Amino acid sequence: MAAVAAPDAFRLGFVGGGNMAESIARGVAKSGVLPPSSIRTTHRRTERRLVFQSFGVKILETNAQVVDDSDIIILSVKPQIVKKVLLELKPFFSEEKVLVSIAAGIKLKDLQEWSGQRRVIRVMPNTPAAVGLAASVMCVGEMATKKDEERVTSLFNAIGKIWTADEKYFDAVTSLSGSGPAYIYIAIEALADGGVAAGLPRDLALGLASQTVLGAAAMVNDTGRHPGQLKDAVTSPAGTTIAGIQELERGSFRGTLMNAVVAAAKRCQELSQTQ
Repeated sequence: MAAVAAPDAFRLGFVGGGNMAESIARGVAKSGVLPPSSIRTTHRRTERRLVFQSFGVKILETNAQVVDDSDIIILSVKPQIVKKVLLELKPFFSEEKVLVSIAAGIKLKDLQEWSGQRRVIRVMPNTPAAVGLAASVMCVGEMATKKDEERVTSLFNAIGKIWTADEKYFDAVTSLSGSGPAYIYIAIEALADGGVAAGLPRDLALGLASQTVLGAAAMVNDTGRHPGQLKDAVTSPAGTTIAGIQELERGSFRGTLMNAVVAAAKRCQELSQTQ
């Protein structure tokens, strides 16, 4: 009987134990990419330490210990304290380690300068990571290896899908997939309110609205057809759907969504200049 190849084994550490770190750690452990015993973090609050311990993550006393005891370190702290944290941890990084930052707006060159680390990867996930449906984008620093990229890809595939893009696109990525869930929550709420206005009970309206958005997204992803084609397939001449679409067009629905993404990208650029 042929031997089964051992999975790629490495140690994963989180500097910053917030909700996104928890989502990634849970996804990685649940998917089998790494056993929980290969994941470590620390947190000053007991309740957060207990959350990570509840699914087998190793808890250490300090961030320095996390860096020292990890091969890949995911930096998941607030953007405004990234510089301070990395400068404090700089003595504990070494050539064989990989720094992965999920802090919005912090560029690769700054991550490298503040940490002294050459193997750096930047990732922008989004909050649906909590349910295993993240849309993440990564850009890879010049000194990161192909193996580094493969490992990070495996980590973020465990919480959804990940794409690779040049760093110059990251403000736009943040404004679309980073902020986008909020736009869709508003759309779901508005659809449900419309259902209530049309006579549906609130719980039924909200269930139908959220499932309809989920199903429509799956149709785009799974069929590979253009959204316009899928829209046309639902829209019969002089029917109910085209009457609704006409109202959406009258209210500049498309233009408003486009403007929201552009405005968020502009704000992201402004914020990144102040880091």
